[in-house]
Amino acid sequence: MQLFDKAFQHLERPFAWLDLHALDANIGFINQRVRDKKIRIATKSIRSVQVLNYISEKLENVSGFMTYTASETCYLLENGFDHLLIGYPVWEENSVLPIFDYIKKGYDVCFMIDDVRQAKWLNALAKRENLEISICIDINLSIESSIIYFGTRRSSIKTIKVLKELLDSLQKLSHLQINGVMGYEAQLAGVGDVPIQKWKRPIIQQLQKRSRKQVAKFRNEAVDTILSVTGDLEFVNGGGSGSIDFTSQCPEVTEITVGSAFFNPALFDQYSALNLRPAAGFALRITRNPEENVVVCHGGGYIASGAISIDKQPVLYEKGKFEYFSLEGAGEVQTPLKVITKETLKLGDTLYFRHAKAGELCERFTKLEAVRNGQHINSFKTYRGDGQCFL
Repeated sequence: MQLFDKAFQHLERPFAWLDLHALDANIGFINQRVRDKKIRIATKSIRSVQVLNYISEKLENVSGFMTYTASETCYLLENGFDHLLIGYPVWEENSVLPIFDYIKKGYDVCFMIDDVRQAKWLNALAKRENLEISICIDINLSIESSIIYFGTRRSSIKTIKVLKELLDSLQKLSHLQINGVMGYEAQLAGVGDVPIQKWKRPIIQQLQKRSRKQVAKFRNEAVDTILSVTGDLEFVNGGGSGSIDFTSQCPEVTEITVGSAFFNPALFDQYSALNLRPAAGFALRITRNPEENVVVCHGGGYIASGAISIDKQPVLYEKGKFEYFSLEGAGEVQTPLKVITKETLKLGDTLYFRHAKAGELCERFTKLEAVRNGQHINSFKTYRGDGQCFL
């Protein structure tokens, strides 16, 4: 990491880094793999206005952005973004009403629903504002059995029967228009097929193989069912960074959501089909050497969200040289590490880490320090650096 050290020697540790050369390579990989599908950029995986603009300018076929809260959507609209799909149902009137103002000006914003109660709430607001708004129906593509729930618990639409009942109810709501469908195959896009725990690998691979057929069948049926009512759809959204190859072959899908693949966080080392480069992370300084083969970094407890497990910890950029202590792990103010190779380390040296989940890195730092070919290029503000905090 000597190139990084030279580029970042003037910066106070800790800081977050962004390797533009690696980011460009990942963008190129995605451009090649999505085939004829459009790309919708997942903002929660980036959380930086400047980096979102950088990525969208280099992608070949962008349909828009998938946001994650109403207030974040407002913020991006204020910064000139358009074609926004809010990826989750929202229920915050103070943030939704300003979005309506942008829609009245001609901006394209679509709201997510999977329940008639969400739709009725939106319809009441839209009716009050004398406005017709776009909605996207989120269907559930998880596999559920008496033994396992493989996927994510989000949408209530698990069967065509439930979907038809929802469509019947939506026909009575005068100020909503169905413009899109989303079917997120979380068990493919969000679960790596080569997890750290090796015993899980054959189980996950078998479940994913079985899941592909079910995902394609149900999403096809759901799209056909909705089209029988609407006659047309602006988009059918599918996939995520971890299922690009599969989703790009699904004829019913018009666009793929991609976010994490741009930064390639540590969790994505568990996907065999992704040829990506680590593009973002953070740097800590070694400030203690309490005993031989032990160093302590200042800071580092940036644990990713989700079920508690070992793979939610940050990982070292350079693999195979350090190990966490099982009773301490990565700590808020200090991170002790066992040195397992013959490294020559001294106090003041810097170690480079990668966060487990892409966008969550930016909740810890106000800037991403950009490097290209060993030179510090720029500092990109994160949402936090812009004074924003959405979730």
